[in-house]
Amino acid sequence: MRAVIYEEFGGPLTLAEVPVPEPSPAGAVIRVEATGVCRSDWHGWQGHDPDIRAFPHVPGHEFAGVVTEVGPAVTRHRPGDRVTVPFVCACGSCAACAAGDQQVCERQTQPGFTHWGSFAEYVAIEHADVNLVAVPDEMTAVTAASLGCRFATAFRAVAQVGRVRPGEWVAVHGCGGVGLSAVMIAAAAGAQVVAVDVNPAALSLARTFGAAATILADGEPTAPRVTEATAGGAHLSLDALGSPATCAASILGLRRRGRHVQVGLLPGETAVPMGRAIAYELEVLGSHGMPAHAYPEMMALIASGRLRPDLLVTRTVPLDEAPAALPAVGATPGVTMIVPHLP
Repeated sequence: MRAVIYEEFGGPLTLAEVPVPEPSPAGAVIRVEATGVCRSDWHGWQGHDPDIRAFPHVPGHEFAGVVTEVGPAVTRHRPGDRVTVPFVCACGSCAACAAGDQQVCERQTQPGFTHWGSFAEYVAIEHADVNLVAVPDEMTAVTAASLGCRFATAFRAVAQVGRVRPGEWVAVHGCGGVGLSAVMIAAAAGAQVVAVDVNPAALSLARTFGAAATILADGEPTAPRVTEATAGGAHLSLDALGSPATCAASILGLRRRGRHVQVGLLPGETAVPMGRAIAYELEVLGSHGMPAHAYPEMMALIASGRLRPDLLVTRTVPLDEAPAALPAVGATPGVTMIVPHLP
């Protein structure tokens, strides 16, 4: 099969012929129909993820496709099934999984990090019965691929971890794929959203997806402007980018007893303004994907038309353009999708 590989952190990304993976006894192999170019893949390529330990490596963790082969222990899925998966693939048997918290599984695997990922024509996953999510016939592979990481991550961060309520002010710092998803989801929940980004085009998309106010991060502090726009501070704020600056701005833009949810990955150690967290009795929360069993609520909202993840995809490229697409992640507003089998 064709796959995008790199031989060292930050090294050249090349398209190569590599062996097609085989399923483990409880795993599956999926023919990749679409896979997203995500900032998390960029972090992995740059060496920010300790799970990547062997080279060559294939990135990619946000995908949808068709099952081609399953291991002998798989009972719920068969070749021909259209599926997507959470980017956290759970074991299904540890204490966290038993509690329903597969997104923090103690023995989790992640395509594109713990093993070869989906910037390829085929990808293998572990524990297929726990992790495969059926894709409805009416949903395109491109739309389904966006659910595995960015949209599902944003959905859980806003609706479940962040506990958004109608009428609240929600601040979203960083309007890439996760941030724009969060804007759409919060607005659909009846919240008022203020979106913050350095890119005017990204802010334009945020308004399209329901943001009531936007703030251009132009070098001046954004937290006071969020406080002003929200008449006292956001009730809920998300750092959807993952940087020391956006993390601090998200916390400092909250009103008293507000809730900060960290979604974007933060490389290295980051100083958090805990003095403000104490003084305002803030909640500082982390959110790490969404388990497969929690997908039905989100899928129902998509089927009803209240949520439109398909509108977030602004560019589709073939696999041979993936080596150029990963270094440029974030340069084009919205979500870029790779379609490996484009003619």
